[in-house]
Amino acid sequence: MRLRALLETDALGLRLLGGEDELDRTVRGVMTTDLRDPSRYLSGGELVLTGLAWRREPADSERFVRILTAAGVAGLAAGEAEIASTPDDLIEACARHRMPLFSVNEKVSFASITEHVVRQVSGERAGDLAAVVDRHRRLMTGGPAGGGPEVVLDLLGSDLDLRAWLLSPTGRQIAGSSLADAGPGLPAAAGAALAGEHLAASRTGRRGPHRVTVAGSTYSLFPIRSSGRAASARDVRETVLSDWLLAVEADAGEWPEERLDLLHGVTQLIAVERDRRDAARTVRRRLAQEVLELVQAGAAPAEIAARLRVAAPVLLPGLGTAPHWQVVVARVEWEGGDIPGGPVAQALLEEVLVDPDASGPEPSDRIAVAHTGDEAVALVPLPALLTGAEEPTVPSLHADTLLTAVRDPLAQGLADDGRLTFGVSAAVHSAEGLRGALEEARHARRVAAARPGRVCAAGHQELASHVLLLPFVPDDVRRAFTARLLDPLRDYDRRHRAELIPTLEAFLDCDGSWTRCATRLHLHVNTLRYRVGRIEQLTGRDLSRLEDKLDFFLALRMS
Repeated sequence: MRLRALLETDALGLRLLGGEDELDRTVRGVMTTDLRDPSRYLSGGELVLTGLAWRREPADSERFVRILTAAGVAGLAAGEAEIASTPDDLIEACARHRMPLFSVNEKVSFASITEHVVRQVSGERAGDLAAVVDRHRRLMTGGPAGGGPEVVLDLLGSDLDLRAWLLSPTGRQIAGSSLADAGPGLPAAAGAALAGEHLAASRTGRRGPHRVTVAGSTYSLFPIRSSGRAASARDVRETVLSDWLLAVEADAGEWPEERLDLLHGVTQLIAVERDRRDAARTVRRRLAQEVLELVQAGAAPAEIAARLRVAAPVLLPGLGTAPHWQVVVARVEWEGGDIPGGPVAQALLEEVLVDPDASGPEPSDRIAVAHTGDEAVALVPLPALLTGAEEPTVPSLHADTLLTAVRDPLAQGLADDGRLTFGVSAAVHSAEGLRGALEEARHARRVAAARPGRVCAAGHQELASHVLLLPFVPDDVRRAFTARLLDPLRDYDRRHRAELIPTLEAFLDCDGSWTRCATRLHLHVNTLRYRVGRIEQLTGRDLSRLEDKLDFFLALRMS
């Protein structure tokens, strides 16, 4: 389509600010960006939409327009939502470089312009095939009931005879085309290999599609660049570990330009779906943040449980309640420390904490992830499975399983300047155990961080491995350690017959559960709290901290 046609569509809210003599330029696609240098994502002929977040001083306009001109961009449209008017320096830079410049009315979203251009370009380039894709666009953007990405991928199969899969950053299949005679689907190992190739290519700045060969088959990998995420990202490392990709079993290098344009249009439609799902996660993130803050502040278990009950319809859609929970802590660290790790780890956990055998995007809707500082914390609900007359079994997440599923592809995205570490807690049966589970997961992550490798994980099972080292601790060190911690309690017990040592042993055996410990000792909970408070007062330790629990555990084992 021509730039001139955009001005003839009143609904787009475009106003020409310069470049009237260049309106016959052909538009081949749309890109939304606020990057200072978006050249790596441009292939020529795009209408670039920008909110001007890249502009910090007047001189930035000249640099930005020069980059667009060198990339062969068709035109530039600046949004008015965050600014009163388009800066004069941008208007002058566009005039110098003969770059057509439009302003976008604040009432018109970039998504509306993108959809219009994709529809028109696809219609002109691919005729009836693009019209079929457009016919189903409303199904994708209308929500899960419309079929989601599966619909448009089925169209690629039925109308273009292309097998295609939408993959997570670790290669888990989110959606795939279903040809009647297509043969077996994409193996899990092939998905992981394709995801790794895509991440490696993204880190080097190569433009998609990326051509790769896996298990004897040739694939073309198209990045799915969410307009909202890409616009806010200053560096590819902020999104690379959580971006989706479209893998097509074909060599795109042999395609005519019309078919390549159609596939780029498909990726933009899928990006709209990704934006919708990201927006839906906003409420779950906020609720997870509130629960995390309560747990970290040492709020009463009843208060945490009440908050979880209120949040259950959002955190556990269709599930009702979760009789068990696990906590997963992750940290992403980049050399130089200029990329905030918390948001990166949060988006990553939302993608990877899904059963690798589960297809579709919906399972991630039950993962509630918050972030604090450079780490992300996930609350993972574990519904119990009833097996006849037996006790319910809880299918918990294991650190080794998680590591196996994500290590190889994510290591390629981390390249030689990033590191990812996970810690996984044991399952806890109620809100009362969440604080201990959080400390356990954090301690496990520190154990993982002590290991070599780009991606490392540790689980709660490994926290007990220190017992194996006790025989090698010198006797004088053991005596000094136990005396410093336990002698004040033994002296107090002798003088007052208070039974602090047995209370401490029972409290640790019950994993810090006040109710279970009080029941075991036949005490009122208030009496138990008094005894634990006396232990903490005499030793200067805090039994809600995992490190202090471990010290007491070791001291009791060595005594």
